Amino acid sequence: MTAPLTIPLKTTDPLVLYGETFASRLLLGTSRYPSPQVLENAVKQSNPGMITVSLRRQGTSTAQAHSGFWDLLKKMAVPVLPNTAGCHSPQEVIATAQMAREVFETNWIKLELIGDDYTLQPDTLRLVSTAETLIKDGFKVLPYCTEDLILCQRLVDVGCQAVMPWAAPIGTGQGPLNPYALKLLRDRLKVPLLVDAGLGLPSHACSVMEWGFDGVLLNTAVALADDPIAMAKAFAMATDAGRTAYLSGAMKAQQSAQASTPLVGTPFWHQN
Repeated sequence: MTAPLTIPLKTTDPLVLYGETFASRLLLGTSRYPSPQVLENAVKQSNPGMITVSLRRQGTSTAQAHSGFWDLLKKMAVPVLPNTAGCHSPQEVIATAQMAREVFETNWIKLELIGDDYTLQPDTLRLVSTAETLIKDGFKVLPYCTEDLILCQRLVDVGCQAVMPWAAPIGTGQGPLNPYALKLLRDRLKVPLLVDAGLGLPSHACSVMEWGFDGVLLNTAVALADDPIAMAKAFAMATDAGRTAYLSGAMKAQQSAQASTPLVGTPFWHQN
């Protein structure tokens, strides 16, 4: 019997962003975990491609960067993606990004520019120009944005080589609220797309990966689970499963039942 075809995603189908390769299509946040040990174990179980860190929430001094939480980040040896969470103006974003570059010695930045404190929706009117400023300053920008096609296209136009639309408002866990818009984004944009925010279940991650998204970024769904370590593993498996399904080419949905049992050996009068 011929052995089944296997697709080791982490080696043959890596996530590539700004020309750099990452071992996993799952990106994981680092806040709201019950303890640093739980965070460390969740990261070990899921082996994310990057872990996100909010500089504003953890402190900005160099001394702090060498103690406690920062030492844990180094111990985990996973690429760090600083973010500008909590910033409400372009000036705040730029200052935070520049501090993050010094602390973490990286040009990677997850751009968050909040326009509404209730939904934490991005400030879509100023997001594009802020992204352009950061790119001109040498940053590799991963912008958190809505699923609006025009907004995402403008982000690509100013130099973003990847875009991260939300599935739902941050921390809600509702899953993709606008599948049509997300699928349209995937169809129209040719850069990597990672769904960021709003995923609550591994099935949500699997679904967007089946649609052709290149990765997912999540935090609350793992950190606030009853068992964050097991949930982190579940999301990693779901992300890989969705990617494998996308690469495999799903069957087309049918409007009526289609027989799946072969007719070999069936009396001819049962075949009419």
